[in-house]
Order: sequence, then C-alpha cells, then structure tokens
Amino acid sequence: MGGGGNREGGGPRRGFARVRNGSMLPTLRPGDRLLLNWGAPVRPGDVVVARHPWQPGLLIVKRAVERRPDGWWLVGDNPRIADDSRSFGAVPAEEVLARAVLCLRPPSRTQPSRLRSALEWVGSAVRRTGRSGGRFARSRRLRARWAATLARVAHRSEQ
Repeated sequence: MGGGGNREGGGPRRGFARVRNGSMLPTLRPGDRLLLNWGAPVRPGDVVVARHPWQPGLLIVKRAVERRPDGWWLVGDNPRIADDSRSFGAVPAEEVLARAVLCLRPPSRTQPSRLRSALEWVGSAVRRTGRSGGRFARSRRLRARWAATLARVAHRSEQ
C-alpha cells in the first residue's frame, strides 16, 4: 500500500488494499479488496486505513467513529475483536491515511454451480463502504453498536 497525501494537481490519490483479517466482519471479509482515496477527508462512519499506533509498519482497516482532540476513534465492526481504539486509544489524525470508497469482493469458490456463483457474485462484488453505502453500513444494529461504544467511551473518560 502507498502513502497518504494529495496530488499536486488536485484530489486524493487512488489505490487498493486487501483485507487480511476478520476485524471488520460482517461489513468486510478477509480477501476483500478496497478501493481507497489516499489523503481524502474522513467523516464519522467512514471505513479508513490507518497506521497502527503501536506498530507503525502495520496498516489497519477500521471504521472512523468520532473525531476527538487527540485524533480519530477507530473501531472494527466485529465486536469480538478489540484490536482498535478500545485497546490503543485515539489514532492521531495524520496517521489516518486513506478512506475506503468501494469494496470489491472476490468470487466465492465454495458454490456448487459456477453460474449460480457468478450471479451471486455480481450482486455482491462491488459495494460502497461509506456512511451511506451498503446494507451493513445502514443497519440499525451497527448504528446501535456505535452508539453503545461511544457511550462506554464517554463514561470511561468521565471517571
């Protein structure tokens, strides 16, 4: 994956990244490819690529939940995996490198019929990843989980 920043002549650079683990399930699966805008502005709800605060050589894919004075609060969509801001705190804004625009899902190899597999893949292979894209991004369950996470974090910071 490349670095962040804007091109001299205009907007953000584009690039691709591959999802390597299940921290973003059910929205993103291992093996999915993301079309990224490097250096693009981030808003709450966006799927982003950031540099891991404790392992600078490791890039992570998370959802930007909230902008704080010390950076972005990033969480994975999978509540069972807590390798996110719940364990390492807010990520400095300059370490949030890219915003995901599209998810490109490879075809499934487990389908019994190639035709059926191809038809199912066409319907699910390309999905928007942002706040308004995809059925999972709009789901009440995920919005409720984000709200619960923010409430827990706010409660901890008040103590």
